[in-house]
Parts: sequence; C-alpha cells; structure tokens
Amino acid sequence: MAEKMMDRGILYGVSVGPGDPELMTLQAVRRLQSCPVIAAPQTKSGQMLALDIACGAVDLNHKVIVPLHFPMSRDSAVLDKAHREAAETLRQYLDAGQDVAMLNLGDVSVYATFGYLQELLQTQGYITKMLAGVPSFCASAARLNQSLTGGMNQPLIIAPGGAADSVLDGPGSKVLMKTGRQLPQTLEILAAHGKLEKSAMVCNCGLPNEEVWPDLSLYDAERQAGYFATILVKE
Repeated sequence: MAEKMMDRGILYGVSVGPGDPELMTLQAVRRLQSCPVIAAPQTKSGQMLALDIACGAVDLNHKVIVPLHFPMSRDSAVLDKAHREAAETLRQYLDAGQDVAMLNLGDVSVYATFGYLQELLQTQGYITKMLAGVPSFCASAARLNQSLTGGMNQPLIIAPGGAADSVLDGPGSKVLMKTGRQLPQTLEILAAHGKLEKSAMVCNCGLPNEEVWPDLSLYDAERQAGYFATILVKE
C-alpha cells in the first residue's frame, strides 16, 4: 500500500495572478513546464481564463489540459457535488503517477476553489502543494498607485463583497473582492457608511478589458461591472 501511495502524482495549486502573465512567478512557470497535466476551471461558455493567462507565459501546447466545471451557485449541495466530481477527475491522473497543476486566478490561498479539492484529496492520502502568487487586490492597489495600508500599523480587512456591511465600520482599510454581481448593493452600502468617496475599484485587473475607477462616487450605479471587480476602501 505504501508503495502505491509513493507512485501517486502530486496535486499543485498554481497561482497565475489576476490577469497579466508577467505577474506569474518563476516558480509557477517552472512548475507548469514540468507538470504533464494542467487542470483549469472552465465556464459554461467554454472560457478558461486562468489557462489563457498561463499560456501567455508558458508553452502548454503539449500538455494534457483538463477542464474543471464549477457552477456559479450558492447552493452548498450543488457546489459539494461539483467539487467531488472535479476531485474524482484529477484522481485519475494522480493515480497514474502524473503530477497535476491546477490553475488558480490570483493567489491560491485567497478565496480559491483549489482549497475544496485540496481538502478532499488530502483526506484520501494524496499529496498537495500550493504555489503563491499575486492576489488581485495587491495588483489593483499597484494599478491605482496607492498603498493598501498607508503605513506599518494600519489593519487591512479582506472580505467578499457580500460582507461589506459587516466590515466597513471596522478599523483600517478594506478590500472587497469579486463584487461585480453585487455592485449596485455594494455602492449603496458604501454610501450609507460614508465610504463612497474613499473607495476605488479595478475590474479585470491586468486583462485587456481592464477598467480603473479611482473614485466610486463618480461611478454610474446602473453600469454593469465584470465578475472580477475589486474595491479598495481607504481608512
């Protein structure tokens, strides 16, 4: 049994950054070059954004590409089923002794689907490893040319957009991630807390359709924003 375990491949969670392939780390590039199997989330429309970003830095033409399907749902049962199916898909390659690199937007430790698959496979005895990357909020702050903390002593709160109302009155600067679909409500909450003029937003940071809004008080609430919208709120 121990020998069989040793023959299994390793699952790597590889961070590809928020959009610009130049923000991928050398570690990520080298791991993608060495792994024979590349797994990447795929939308219903067939888009594989993380894979597109990785291809901007690494030649993946001769790799086995494995699409993974994760529904945009809040139903825990639906999500759990999708995670288990994806883990089962990856097991086929790991059991064959092949290392698998699962691509993750931003950093693999921040609101990443990889964590669910990692937990499932680790409980089954598989080895997993995480490769750090540039998270969207760090890239967005750089794009806005502003500090996230304004010094060494100020706290920084990172939360999903849906948690805006519960974190805005806390100390320090705030990061609200993936706020695109909830943007009208988030703008109302920011205004109610007196934070609208202190807020900036970057959509699709580093991608060709990037949009930068340094002052959200000037943003048209009726205007659609992409799913990958990050809001930075100054103290």
